[in-house]
Amino acid sequence: MATVSVTAPSPAEVSTAPRHHHHRRILHILTHSPTVSVPQLKQIHAQILRTAPAPHPTPETVFLYSRLLHYSSLKDLFYTLRIFSQIPNPNTFVYNTLIRAYAHSKDRKNEAFSIFRQLLNQEGLFPEKHTFPFVLKACAYLFALDEGKQAHAHVLKHGFGSDVYANNSLIHFYASCGQSESARKVFDKMPDRSLVSWNSIIDALVQMGEFDDALRMFVEMKPSFDPDGYTVQSVIDACAGLGALSMGMWAHAYVLRNCEIDANFDILVKNSLIEMYCKCGSLRMALQVFHGMSKRDVNSWNAMILGFAVHGEAERVFEHFDQMVSEERIQPNPITFVGVLSACNHRGLVEEGCKYFDIMVNKFKIEPVLQHYGCLIDLLARNGLIEEALDTVSKMPMKPDDVIWRSLLDSTCRQSGGLSLSLSEEMARRLMADEANASSEAYVLLSRVYASANRWNEVGLIRKLMSDKGLTKEPGCSSVEINGTVHEFFAGDSTHPQAKEIYQFLDVIEERLKGEGYIQDFTQAPLVNEGEDGKGNSLRLHSERLAIAFGILKSKPGIPIRVFKNLRVCGDCHNFTKLISKIFNVEIVMRDRLRFHRFKDGSCSCMDFW
Repeated sequence: MATVSVTAPSPAEVSTAPRHHHHRRILHILTHSPTVSVPQLKQIHAQILRTAPAPHPTPETVFLYSRLLHYSSLKDLFYTLRIFSQIPNPNTFVYNTLIRAYAHSKDRKNEAFSIFRQLLNQEGLFPEKHTFPFVLKACAYLFALDEGKQAHAHVLKHGFGSDVYANNSLIHFYASCGQSESARKVFDKMPDRSLVSWNSIIDALVQMGEFDDALRMFVEMKPSFDPDGYTVQSVIDACAGLGALSMGMWAHAYVLRNCEIDANFDILVKNSLIEMYCKCGSLRMALQVFHGMSKRDVNSWNAMILGFAVHGEAERVFEHFDQMVSEERIQPNPITFVGVLSACNHRGLVEEGCKYFDIMVNKFKIEPVLQHYGCLIDLLARNGLIEEALDTVSKMPMKPDDVIWRSLLDSTCRQSGGLSLSLSEEMARRLMADEANASSEAYVLLSRVYASANRWNEVGLIRKLMSDKGLTKEPGCSSVEINGTVHEFFAGDSTHPQAKEIYQFLDVIEERLKGEGYIQDFTQAPLVNEGEDGKGNSLRLHSERLAIAFGILKSKPGIPIRVFKNLRVCGDCHNFTKLISKIFNVEIVMRDRLRFHRFKDGSCSCMDFW
C-alpha cells in the first residue's frame, strides 16, 4: 500500500500563515492519504494543538480531531483514547470512530458497548446508521446476546428499522449467537435488500448448519442479484455440508467464469472448494484444485490433510504433512494435528498416532486441546488398549467431555468378556449422570452391549429408561444425489414418490444377497423388542439401504453412488453394502458421521475398521 510523506510546517510557517491555511493542509493529508503512520499522526496532532487549542471548540477543530481519530483508530488504540480525551464536545462521528476502534481491537471488544452507552447518555447526540454496525460487530464476536438485543431496540427506537446497513449487521449478529429465527425475522422484514443482505442471511444459514435453506435462499436471490465471490463461497460451504457435488461443481465453474477475485480471497475460495470436494467424496477434484493453487496457506494444507484423513488415506496424510513442513516450510497449527491424528485413528495406527502426538507437543510446542486428546484416546481404546486410554484421560489437564466418554463406551462395547461389560456400564453411568446434557446415544450403545451378550432383559430395561426420560433414538437419515437433485430418506421412509418401487427393488436386492450367503446381524437392532423377523425388518428399513436402492435404480451405469448418512453406519449395513457393490458391480461412496467408506468389488476402503 502506498504511503504519503508528511512533514510538519516549521514554527515560522505556523506563526505567519493563517490558521485556516494550515487546517486545509492538514485536512487534505487526513482525507486524501491512503495511510498515515503513527509518528506522522503525532506530528499532525502536535500541529493541531498549536493552531487549534482545546479551549476553542470550533466545528473545524472537531472535524480535524475526528479525522485524526479515524486514522489513529486503525493503528493504535491507546493513542486513539488519548486523542479522544482531548476532543472538545465530541460528536456522533467521533463516538462511532471510537466504537469501531474497540470493535476491531483484539482484547477490548467488550468496551465497544460501553462507549455506545456513553453516546446514548450525551445530551443532544444520537446514534446514526453507521453506529450500529460497529456495536453489533463487537456483540457478535463476544456472543453478547443481551447487549445486541439492546442495540436492536435502539435501531428501532431511532428510526433505522428499514436501514439496510443496520439490518445486515443484525442478521450477522443473531447468526453468530445461534439465533436463526431472529436472523430470519430481520431479513424477512427488510423492505429493501442489497446483495450484502442476501450474502448475510445465506452465510448465517450455512454457519447454523441449515444448508438446504441456504441453497433455497440462493435460488431465490438469483433473479434479483448476480452472486459475487462471497455468495459463492457460502454456496460452496452449503454444498459441502449437504454432500451436493453437482451444485458444488456448478459453484466452482461459476467462480472460474464470472468472479474477479483478488489473491487473498482467491485462497479462501479455493480452500472452501478443497473442503467441499473432500466432503462430497471427490478427492480427485480436491487435489486438482490444491495443485492448481499458485499460493497456499496453512489452511490449504489443513483442508487437504483433513480430507485425506476422513477418507482413511493415512499414508497420503503423512506425505502431505512432510511436504508442508519440510519443503514448503509452513508451520503446522493445532488443526493440522487434528487431521494427522484423525488419520491415524481411522486406520488404527497406534504407534504413528503416539509419535505425531509427541511431535506436536515437543517439536512444535503446540499445547494439546480436547480434540487432540479425543483422537488419541479413541485411537487407543478402539485398538483394545482401554487401560492406556483411561490412563490418558486421568492425565489430561482438562475435564473429559461427553464425546470422550462416548468414545470409550463405544470401544468397550466392541470388546468381549465380563471386564468389558462392567467397563461399559461404568462409562454409561458417567454419561447418564449428566442430566443436563442427556442424550439417547449412551443408552443405545449400552443396549448394544447387552444385545451382543444376549442379555435381552437388560435391553428391555434400557428401552423403559429411555421412555421414562423422554429420550428417543436419533432417527437415521441418508441422502443421495441423482442428476443434481438431492433425495433424502429417513429410516422406514414411505413418503418418497417412488417408495413402492424402492421397496420392491429392496426385496430383489435381499434375495440376491441371500444367495451370496448374507446373514443379518441382529445385534445391530438392539432396541427392537421383537424376534428375528422384527429385528430383520428393522434393519432392512435403515435409511442408507433406501438411498442405495434408489441410487442403483436411477443412476447411470458406471457412475458412483454417493450416499450421506447422519449416523455411524452399522455393521450389518456395512456388510450389506459391500455385497451390493460386488453383486451389482457398482461403486458406492458413503459418508457417515465418522468418515468415508468406498465400497467396490465386495470390499470397503476402511478395511472393516471404523
